[in-house]
Amino acid sequence: MLVRVVPFGMLKESLGSDAIPVELHGDATIAELLARLGVKYPAMELRGIAVSVNAEYAKLEKVLREGDEVGLLPPVSGGASPQEEPSKSIPDESTIHTELTREPIDAAVLVAGARHGSDGAVVVFDGIVRNHSRGRETLYLDYEAYEEMARKQMLELAYEARSRFEVRCVIMIHRLGRLNVGETSVLVVVASAHRAQAFEANRWLIDTLKKTVPIWKKETFVDGAVWAAGEPFPAGIAAEASDAPSA
Repeated sequence: MLVRVVPFGMLKESLGSDAIPVELHGDATIAELLARLGVKYPAMELRGIAVSVNAEYAKLEKVLREGDEVGLLPPVSGGASPQEEPSKSIPDESTIHTELTREPIDAAVLVAGARHGSDGAVVVFDGIVRNHSRGRETLYLDYEAYEEMARKQMLELAYEARSRFEVRCVIMIHRLGRLNVGETSVLVVVASAHRAQAFEANRWLIDTLKKTVPIWKKETFVDGAVWAAGEPFPAGIAAEASDAPSA
């Protein structure tokens, strides 16, 4: 059978391609696929990555099928693995807005639009590109995402946050492409009747996004460029290549 392997972030550079076809025997698992890739591409760092199948996180023992799209996901650098379906008890979707965009994010307009007469608090996280990182002068950042998967997970996180923290409104927007110093890379807005829930929901959303949603950041400095090292994936998501059987 033939599967399509799609690497992201630094793995794409190691592989030297946006996607490659890989032929496997019937009923091969993700572990077997990783073992084969490790032999064929020894320079590609597979330890600590996560793997998706058709835009869903998957475990090493998952059996692959003809035509599957297998994503190789290094730790995300903003991707709880949101496995639950969005809450069906909240019928009004007008208070949920998630988006990936390549256009500048107008934080002031979005925050103003989130306000409602029933709210006692609007809490905002406005992630901004700074001019330095780890003692080096930053020129610009480039963000890329596994877009289909990222959109789905952002929406699931927004629904979960609204249900878990009982807030009224969640807005979560992430910029992709090239960003200059001073531009907003990610905006999270939470509106609620009470400030405690708004603070807690906003913090949970940005922290979870940065750990589990497949978005990666490449930093370009005056003296070079590097993919930002992401946080380790939460337990149950990371697929350790060392656990895979030999090819």
